[in-house]
Amino acid sequence: MWCNVGFAECIKGDCDNGYGTATWADGSKYVGEHKDGMGHGQGTLTWADGDKYVGEWKDGKKDGQGTYTFENGNKYVGEYKDNKRHGQGTFTWADGSIEKGIWEYGELVKPN
Repeated sequence: MWCNVGFAECIKGDCDNGYGTATWADGSKYVGEHKDGMGHGQGTLTWADGDKYVGEWKDGKKDGQGTYTFENGNKYVGEYKDNKRHGQGTFTWADGSIEKGIWEYGELVKPN
């Protein structure tokens, strides 16, 4: 499943194959497009700890363009593949320092 905190409950719309809102017992919440019961298309997942991802999903995984904002103030804006930073992207640390370039499976491999 695309959120590792038990089963989701659809509280609004169509969480199987359409647009809907799903919540988990820990307080995490997904609002967006679904396919086969998972995030697929555009959507926003807000975790109970305050982290938030806004962007593209494929089969319940971050895939395509997106913005991940961490509760601690860190932020990544760029491409994802199979739930990992992959492609062009910029990671901005809470202190303002920046890592920018090409990412492969979560690691910065070619800084700009």
